[in-house]
Amino acid sequence: MTETLHIVGGGMAGSEAAWQAAHMGVRVVIHEMRPGTGTFAHKTGNLAEMVCSNSFRSDDDEQNAVGLLHWEMRQAGGLVMASADRHRLPAGGALAVDRDAFSAHITATLRAHPMITVSGEEITELPTEGQWIIATGPLTSSALGQAIARETGAEALAFFDAIAPIVYAESIDMEKAWLQSRYDKGETEEERTAYINCPMDRDQYEAFIDALIAADKTEFHEGETAQYFDGCLPIEVMAERGRETLRHGPMKPVGLTNPHQPDVKAHAVVQLRRDNALGTLYNIVGFQTKMKYGAQTDVFRMIPGLEDARFARLGGIHRNTFLNSPTLLDEQMRLRSRPNIRFAGQITGVEGYVESSAMGLLAGRLAAAEMLGQDLPPVPQDSAMGALIHHITGGAEAKTFQPMNVNFGLFRPVDGLKGGRRGRKDRYKAYTDRAKTAWRQWLDHVQLDVVPDPA
Repeated sequence: MTETLHIVGGGMAGSEAAWQAAHMGVRVVIHEMRPGTGTFAHKTGNLAEMVCSNSFRSDDDEQNAVGLLHWEMRQAGGLVMASADRHRLPAGGALAVDRDAFSAHITATLRAHPMITVSGEEITELPTEGQWIIATGPLTSSALGQAIARETGAEALAFFDAIAPIVYAESIDMEKAWLQSRYDKGETEEERTAYINCPMDRDQYEAFIDALIAADKTEFHEGETAQYFDGCLPIEVMAERGRETLRHGPMKPVGLTNPHQPDVKAHAVVQLRRDNALGTLYNIVGFQTKMKYGAQTDVFRMIPGLEDARFARLGGIHRNTFLNSPTLLDEQMRLRSRPNIRFAGQITGVEGYVESSAMGLLAGRLAAAEMLGQDLPPVPQDSAMGALIHHITGGAEAKTFQPMNVNFGLFRPVDGLKGGRRGRKDRYKAYTDRAKTAWRQWLDHVQLDVVPDPA
């Protein structure tokens, strides 16, 4: 009988790691402290609960690096991607999911698995014996965070994540707003009308920017500095960087036509994306915020169509802890000073649900292979998975290491291809073709005890 693999944290990474290891024939215990010990952002005790957004971003596996990562996880029988596909919502070319149904499905699937046990205690120290994966994500508990800091000999690095508000659909004024995906993108009518759009003229936009800048914000504790991951900047921080920043970011008006006034070009547009299958909840795209609750309702109700908006959840901000992985982890994601412990997910310095799940997939397979005595070749650097793991375990500059989304800048160049914008489409296709070949070859080396059936 093989020893048990212990996984701390039942988020995206921990859930995927458990699924993968169990299907390689290893018994798994997931230690998830929720709901007994809660966090600022989580609302339930479900595994893989989505917090900041309900989007997995682009699903294009030929021209987009995150879409390629989707493809690689599907090829590996990933539970996270299977659940996302099962509970997907119309979102144009993006993959968005019904967050509650998604996490409920993963929770039920893992709890029903004969090789997986879910335990509710909080782990507060780094274990000295056994095989462990730490996948506690951006909201690692204070006690465990301090234990990690003691072991690594330095304070954990941190930045801040912000959360966008969610609006009840019935409270949106559709005589001012309209349904449309940007550039009418999507194969079906449902996909082409996946977003609610709220237009602003110039005066409304300028007043909105003034209100954002003047609003009361959440203050940081003494000693904390406000470093943000650029992909999740609070909207008011973007506004402070320049009055036109939002018009060229989440509020860009391009590719949209207001059917109420088809001859009038909006100066800016606020988009809302469906947040559940029923279509009763919509989140405001790109509107992460650190404004205080009272200020949020006042400012967001300045948006045409949201004057009477009711909020299912207001935005907020939380501290996100991550390791300086290039100095602390080996190529197998093991802590150099304690090789019985692997790290996975956002705590390793990847950013995003998909990237976190991908690192959980690798950690689960690598840990199981080691426990079973299987000799796996290195994860191929030319795959999206390999590009990410190479970046966090040695490819990045340790002195300036910051969380990173998957992107083609992490990939080794393909010989003989021209650079520049004209050659970009061919270059990206070459990256994805090469990655798919490398990933299929690597998967052939992994011996599964049972073929995963996420459905």
